[in-house]
Amino acid sequence: MTEQVFLILALAAGFYMAWNIGANDVANAFGTSVGSGAITFRQALVFAAIFEFAGAFLVGSHVSDTIKGNIVSPTIFADQPLVYATGMLAALLAAGIWLNLATYLGQPVSTTHSIIGAVIGFGLMAEGLDSVQWHKMGRIAASWFVSPLTGALMAFLIYYTIRKVVLRSDHPARRATIVLPVGFAATCFVMFFSGVVDLLPRLLPNLKGSALHATAVAAGLVTALTGGWVAWWYGRTATMAGTLEEQYHLVEQRFGRLQIITACYMAFAHGANDVANAIGPVAGVLEALKGNIAAKTAVPTWVLFFGGLGIVIGLATYGYKVMAAVGSKITEVTPTRGFSAEFATATTVLVASLIGLPISTTFVLVGAVMGVGFARGFGAIDLGVVKRIFLSWVVTIPCSALLSALLYVVLRSLLA
Repeated sequence: MTEQVFLILALAAGFYMAWNIGANDVANAFGTSVGSGAITFRQALVFAAIFEFAGAFLVGSHVSDTIKGNIVSPTIFADQPLVYATGMLAALLAAGIWLNLATYLGQPVSTTHSIIGAVIGFGLMAEGLDSVQWHKMGRIAASWFVSPLTGALMAFLIYYTIRKVVLRSDHPARRATIVLPVGFAATCFVMFFSGVVDLLPRLLPNLKGSALHATAVAAGLVTALTGGWVAWWYGRTATMAGTLEEQYHLVEQRFGRLQIITACYMAFAHGANDVANAIGPVAGVLEALKGNIAAKTAVPTWVLFFGGLGIVIGLATYGYKVMAAVGSKITEVTPTRGFSAEFATATTVLVASLIGLPISTTFVLVGAVMGVGFARGFGAIDLGVVKRIFLSWVVTIPCSALLSALLYVVLRSLLA
C-alpha cells in the first residue's frame, strides 16, 4: 500500500512540477518572440508544444547529473530507499510550489535552481550538512553571475552590430540582405551542432570525444552554408526602394521570421534539458521503490511522455504571465532585438554545456534582454522590473530549500 501511495504521489508531484516548468520556464524560448510581435501567443503555443515535447520525449532520456549526483549523493541513502523517495517527493512539491508562486507573480525564475534548492533542503533535514556536496556548489553559484553577464555581453554586441550596420544605414533593406544570411547561417550552425552533440551519442554510443565534435562541427557547417545560401536566395530580390520607414518595416519583418527559428531551437533544447527537473526525481522515486538507488537513473519512455505533456499543458494554461515579463516589460522588444537576445542565449547555453558549467536558461535570457536594452541606452531598461527579477533569483534556493525541508518532515510523518 505504501509503495502505491508513493507512486501516485510521485506522478502527481512530477506532473505538477512539469506543469510549472511549462508555465514559467518555456517563456524563455518564446517570450521575446511574442513580445516583439513576430508571432502571436497562440502561434507560440503551437510551436512550443511541438518543439518542447519533441525535445523532452526524444532527447531528454537521462537524469541531470547536477540533481542526481552533484548536490546530495543518492548512495548516502542506499540503506534507506524510502527516505530518499520521500525526500525526492518533498523536493518536487517544494520546487513546484515555488515555481507556481513565481508564475502567479509574473517572475521568471530558474527551475533548475528551484529543484537544486529543494534537494538541498531535504538533504539537510534528512542527513545534515555532510549530505550536501558543498565543494560542487561553487560552480553553480558562479553560473548565477557568469551566464547572465555572458548573455548580456553577446546580445549587446549582436544588436549593436545590427543597429550600426543595418538600422543606422542609409539603405537598411540592402544591408539586411547581407546580414540576414549570416545570422541565419549562424543560427543553423548552433542548432545543428548542439543537436548532433546531443543525439549522436544515443544513436552511436562508440562515437565520442574529438570524433563526435568533429562530426558535429561538419554537420553544423554544412547546414550553416546551406541555410545561409537559402536565406540569400530568398532575400536577393528584396525591395530596396521606398522610404526609410518602409525599409525598417521590411527589415524587422524578415528578422521576425529568423527569430521564430531561434525560438523553436530554444524550445527543443529546453524540453530536452529541463524536463529532467520534473521527471528525473520521479524516476529516482521509482527506482527507490524497487530498492535500487543509483547516481544515474534511466528514465522510462512513458515517464518522458508524461513530463513532456505536463510542460505543454503548463504553457497552454498559465504561460502567458511570464511571457509578458520576459517579452516586453524589461525593455521594448522588436524582431531584431528578439533575435539578438535569443541567439545570444542559445549560444551561451551551448558553450556552457560543452565546458560542463551548469547554468540557467532563465538567467541567460534575462541577461541577454538586458544587454539589448543597454545597446539602446541605459534609459531603455525598466530597472524596477530588473530589480524584482534579480530579487526572485536570490531568494529561489533558500526558499525552495526551506519549503522542501518542511514538506519532508510532514511527508515523513505521514508516510512512515
